[in-house]
Amino acid sequence: MSYTHTATVSLSYEDAVARTREALAEHGFGVLTEIDVKATFDKKLGADAAEAVGDYVILGACNPTLASKALAAEPELGALLPCNVVVRRGAGDNQTTIEAIDPQTMVTLGDSDQVREVADDADARLQATLAAIIGGNNIDV
Repeated sequence: MSYTHTATVSLSYEDAVARTREALAEHGFGVLTEIDVKATFDKKLGADAAEAVGDYVILGACNPTLASKALAAEPELGALLPCNVVVRRGAGDNQTTIEAIDPQTMVTLGDSDQVREVADDADARLQATLAAIIGGNNIDV
């Protein structure tokens, strides 16, 4: 089972991160957390590890309405929140990859109708987010 939706675009890393933030906001998501993986690897593991991962950020996106519905249905789903969205670009690459968690993963772990409804809504929003990021850019899904 694939657990992400992926788009590859011809945007610089910086532009892809900015466009991802904008598109998430357009579709009802705020960014609660941000992990700069390259900076963390550089600090903890050294420059070689940082260069090996390339530019890599994990955005912890959350739609409060959907999160509250999911937690009301199954409080343990909090371990899966927020919805992570990755923007990454390897050294020397000329394209940037954006990956969003497939919320249908929650459905395989929980079995309530409420969770299925939340996953369907979040899935539609995240796929619309990726479509908005792509715009007129080249994409590989």
